[in-house]
Amino acid sequence: MIDPDDPLEVQVEKQAKIIAALVRRAGRQNEVGNQAYSAFQSAIALQGQVWDKTRDLERASSELSQLRHDRERSQKNLSDALSVMEGGFALFEEGRLRICNELFRTLLPDISERILPGLTLDDYFDAMEHSGHLEPDEEQVAPPLRTHREERTGTALSSFVIALKGDRWFQISQQGTGGETVIVLQTEITDIVRKNRSEKAQLIDLQAHYLQAAIDHMSLGLCTVSAEGTITLHNDRFHDLLGLPYTVVQSGTLFTEVVEFIRANYLIDLENLALFDGWMERAGNDGRLRQTLRHASGRVLDMHTHALPDRGFLVDIKDVTLEYRATELLEKRVKERTAELTRANDRLTAQFEELARVQEALRLAKEEAEAANSSKTRFLAAASHDLLQPINAAKLLISTLFDMSRQTDMADTVERLEGAFTSMEQLLHALLDISRLESSTGNLNPTEFSLSSVMQTVTQDQQAFADRKGVRLSAVPSSVWVRSDQRYLFRSIQNLVVNAIQYTESGRVLVGCRRKPGGKVELQVWDTGIGISRKDQRRIFEEFTRADNVPPGSGMGLGLSIVDRTCRHLGHRVGVRSKPGVGSVFSIEMDAVEAQAPVAEAVMSPGAGDFPEMDLIVLVVENDTTVLDATTRKLERWGASVLGARGTEEALAMVRELGLPPDIMLADYHLDGDELGTDAIRAIRAASGAHVPAIMITANRSPELAQAGVEEDFTVMTKPVELSRLRPLMHWKARAGAQEGTTGGVRAPTKVSGDLGST
Repeated sequence: MIDPDDPLEVQVEKQAKIIAALVRRAGRQNEVGNQAYSAFQSAIALQGQVWDKTRDLERASSELSQLRHDRERSQKNLSDALSVMEGGFALFEEGRLRICNELFRTLLPDISERILPGLTLDDYFDAMEHSGHLEPDEEQVAPPLRTHREERTGTALSSFVIALKGDRWFQISQQGTGGETVIVLQTEITDIVRKNRSEKAQLIDLQAHYLQAAIDHMSLGLCTVSAEGTITLHNDRFHDLLGLPYTVVQSGTLFTEVVEFIRANYLIDLENLALFDGWMERAGNDGRLRQTLRHASGRVLDMHTHALPDRGFLVDIKDVTLEYRATELLEKRVKERTAELTRANDRLTAQFEELARVQEALRLAKEEAEAANSSKTRFLAAASHDLLQPINAAKLLISTLFDMSRQTDMADTVERLEGAFTSMEQLLHALLDISRLESSTGNLNPTEFSLSSVMQTVTQDQQAFADRKGVRLSAVPSSVWVRSDQRYLFRSIQNLVVNAIQYTESGRVLVGCRRKPGGKVELQVWDTGIGISRKDQRRIFEEFTRADNVPPGSGMGLGLSIVDRTCRHLGHRVGVRSKPGVGSVFSIEMDAVEAQAPVAEAVMSPGAGDFPEMDLIVLVVENDTTVLDATTRKLERWGASVLGARGTEEALAMVRELGLPPDIMLADYHLDGDELGTDAIRAIRAASGAHVPAIMITANRSPELAQAGVEEDFTVMTKPVELSRLRPLMHWKARAGAQEGTTGGVRAPTKVSGDLGST
């Protein structure tokens, strides 16, 4: 009848009810039964039961009293423990305050009267949020409070930091203990915050000290100017080179005062003083500015300015007096040496004894001339490489303009423009070829490949030129394999075919090869052109030399010279047979090698009109906005839907927004900063979950990049891009990618016959 698991109060209450029921039952039995013995017996039994229940009741009361005493003692101990805690403590049960210590109540004095037992947790955070003792920084106080009120769930530990006036900092921690019980702790972290702040300031000062020390030990004169025009950093070399007093160049001094001091004291030659007019404005607008100054002391200074991210700028000054004087001295020596050689030549007939000295002088002059020519070649190589990017953009734009001008009055003009640009491009290629061949670090990369693929690609590229000339161009298929540098051999064959078409007014040009004894093969280019006389056949391979019967304006005479140089570097022999009015045969003899297993090649028709509308989604990743715009225009003219991006992140955002992978992507190799086109290809493939076909269009011609294309399955095309090769290659790769998607597999890298490095 009594459950021992019930609380003591409940057990006592049940026992009292049982005793009362037994007493009533005994009374009723006495009234009903008239037998005295039965009544007496019942009374005795009842008295025994009453005594048992009474003892149980007394024992339960004693235990209940002891529990109450223990509970009061526990509460007192808890209160004593809370009072000595270093931080604030509060216990919330079922969302309401049960107990807290004095520090918890008095942390924010203006809300202490509201912190009473029964206060809800939400009301406590609301009161804290509106307390006047918090620092009035909405970004630091209000959002963390609101976030904890919105995200407070379960028993997870959560905390945030608040700032009190007087530079005091507290960490508010909230911990659920199960059920609806929550403990809130207030821990002061002022010392920690102040220590971190001090360490941060010391670190900043230390870094500034290291920076100043590094600047002081540089050979350049350096000075940084803030956006407000005041000097922030400088080194001693800066005022030493300009001859400025230490008091003029100080941190916080306006840079205009330095300029005015230079002007007022004529520290710069009069002819250079005009350069300082509006110099500050030009430095801020142009971002980079360079000027050569002559100092009053006779020094020649090279001054650069570079824009800084905070809209200020950096000025660096270098003493180039020695280099400048060396240049002047060299020019003077060249003039003197020329005069000396002239006088020596006049005295040769009368002064035979001086012949040896004159010959030595001539040799030295020749070496100097060759050194100057080598320097010129390196300069032309660097300048020509810088032209590849805008030339690629111009080529795409002219091609687009040519398509748009069909059937209009502008068609003839645009065609002439395209021809003029093609001539300029060919000249640039020639200069690049010469610079590479003359470089001591030429990167020849002999490999074994099929000669047929090279011949096919050359004829495809030049088919449009032959059609405009009315010349029939064809190549005889061959199964011969050779060992050579594929890119340089391609350029040599291309030069021979272009020459053959250019100097053939009617008839045909044929490209083929013949096997020769001794494991040799001879590639031949036949034409029915104007022919070359026997006396001209020896000198046409010299630079800037053309045959006597070549009409004016037919080129610079570099093509055959490049072919001759290239073949000498490769160990090939160049030959020519010709008859004026009949035609010519140019040949390149090289070593044949054993044919290897056939490699799958893309079928590329030379005529762009042979291809249907390009119904593809094309992703173009190019950091040069002009090239990106030109590429986009051309692809859209072909019928493609183009996603143009300047970097990997922008490309990924476009693909995510599109919701499906592109059909094909074109990427430049060098993007902004350290980002590469290979990174963009990997990122797009990983993000889309598809092996997106890719073409790398770049000015980089390194063998390492070509090997990376084989390993990662993307095709490398060099700038300026050959449009006659790009469009069929895109069709082929897109079809291959679609077939791959249907089978669910990834195809092995496939050699594309159009993927020959053009320059």
